[in-house]
Amino acid sequence: MELGGARAAVARGRRRIGALKDGALVAGRAVTQTGLLAALRWPGLKVLARELAKGKANPSLLFRFYAENSPHRIAVVDPRRLARGAAEGDVKAPAEDRVYSFFALNEAIERLGYALDRRGVGPGATVLLVLKNRPEFVMSQIALARVGASVVTASWRSTPAELSYLAGHSGARLLVFDADIADVIREAAPRLEGIPRESMIAVGERAPGFAHFDELIAERGAAPDRSEQAAVVMYTSGTTGKPKGAVRGFGGGVVVSALGAIGATPMRAGDVHLAVCPLYHLTALGFVNLSLVLGATIVILPEFHPELFLEAIQRYRVTTTAVVPTMLHRVLELGEARIRAHDTSSLTAIFTGGAPLPPALATKVMGVFGDRLFNFYGATETGIVTIAGPEDLRASPGTIGRPVAGSELMLVGEDGEPCRDGEVGELYVRSPLLVSGYHRDADATRESMLDGYFSVGDLARRDARGCYHIEGRKRDLIISGGVNVYPAEVESVLHDHPAVAEAAVVGVPDRAWGERVRAFVALRPGAAASEDDIKAHCRAALAGPKVPREIVFVDALPRNPTGKVMKRDLAGPEPKPAE
Repeated sequence: MELGGARAAVARGRRRIGALKDGALVAGRAVTQTGLLAALRWPGLKVLARELAKGKANPSLLFRFYAENSPHRIAVVDPRRLARGAAEGDVKAPAEDRVYSFFALNEAIERLGYALDRRGVGPGATVLLVLKNRPEFVMSQIALARVGASVVTASWRSTPAELSYLAGHSGARLLVFDADIADVIREAAPRLEGIPRESMIAVGERAPGFAHFDELIAERGAAPDRSEQAAVVMYTSGTTGKPKGAVRGFGGGVVVSALGAIGATPMRAGDVHLAVCPLYHLTALGFVNLSLVLGATIVILPEFHPELFLEAIQRYRVTTTAVVPTMLHRVLELGEARIRAHDTSSLTAIFTGGAPLPPALATKVMGVFGDRLFNFYGATETGIVTIAGPEDLRASPGTIGRPVAGSELMLVGEDGEPCRDGEVGELYVRSPLLVSGYHRDADATRESMLDGYFSVGDLARRDARGCYHIEGRKRDLIISGGVNVYPAEVESVLHDHPAVAEAAVVGVPDRAWGERVRAFVALRPGAAASEDDIKAHCRAALAGPKVPREIVFVDALPRNPTGKVMKRDLAGPEPKPAE
């Protein structure tokens, strides 16, 4: 190794040690500032002492702790009283809520773990969860972790072909699915060769021909704790091809890292968190798990609808929630008068991520809800990496914020050298939440790693204030006439146009320039703008090669269920105009 390389390695080592120390200090402060320390009771302390002495320092410990420390506190609410009516925006109350205390939730987890263990589900076994937002999702995830199994979560909108791929690639031997999609499972069953019919478990209504979840939790017994061997395999969204399975274990650093992230937020013990994004995705699951670290009450909304979202905040006095930017846009479309008709004063934090947050949208949200907006950056492979609070969102528009305690970020330029402030480079992350790699894909794992850091292919820059900004995906970089065009920069300018609701930029082949910029634009309801209007707006803020050569007006951008724009559906040879 050359002298320069050795010095760089020593510097990285010092940064890592410093990050670990900082993480531990921030975690300690978080225990105090969140009210966790004050909430400790003797029964809970005994559980902590017993489990930590056994080396059990992973999330499944939390449920045993809270079952003893705060047994009567409500852990999970299934708000069945909230349901969308026949008319858009109507709210009706067809049934009473399902409510689980921490004691009852842990009891269900123990029973489920016992039943799974009796069926041979444990270390080395993989289970596929295909569930809608419901309490059984949380129960299943924790029970499977407790017996040491690997959990694969999948969208309940998956097709039979997609389920076949996930089951086969992950080696799943048991399937827990929502009864609402029983017909899809029946169609997929012949392709799920590794999962016998008796190992397909329906949740919710009875599904003829399948076993039922209630039969499992009816069995009494304590689950063996093999949680140190557990793993979760979260498959990427697959916006560019077949999804890859990111494998994450549950080492002791996970809880410390979680407390570090919590320390950068207003989250507190006693919170009420509203889960509204799909639980199989990082945005929802990540903040549900962070909230459960604090012993918060989780209100699980079955589906997102702007009026239901606001109604739930008012009815349950919600303090925190996590959404994708598209959801914020839909809430604002209701208009300020309809929003203010609901009491949202209990909110302390609205977390958003999973897709770029346009600065104009952030400004409007804070104008309506106050300084309660927090933009975060993370990925399936990295967990939550950065958080931006209201101050940074105003001072550094479009920022994803600063690294949370325990996370290290590194920007690497095309020349392989570290980037200076203002320079765009590939973003690499190192943290206790980092995945161990991609399941059965050593090549993809190796290509994503650099000196212990992991990259998902995002390009970013750091500004003079120390805040990070995502500039797009490495594979989405457009090179037009030799000039690098970062889609995020162009999209930000497009979002500043008063008539534009949402926009996406892609590169398309061009004989003269190599690539040219094509923009897809959806206008706000009732707004009008021509292609020339949009281009003139862009010319005022962008250099020539960055100005879109084509503006394609569409009704809406194609998105996957987690809110990401499906750019592969836009980058075809011919534009797809609205009818």
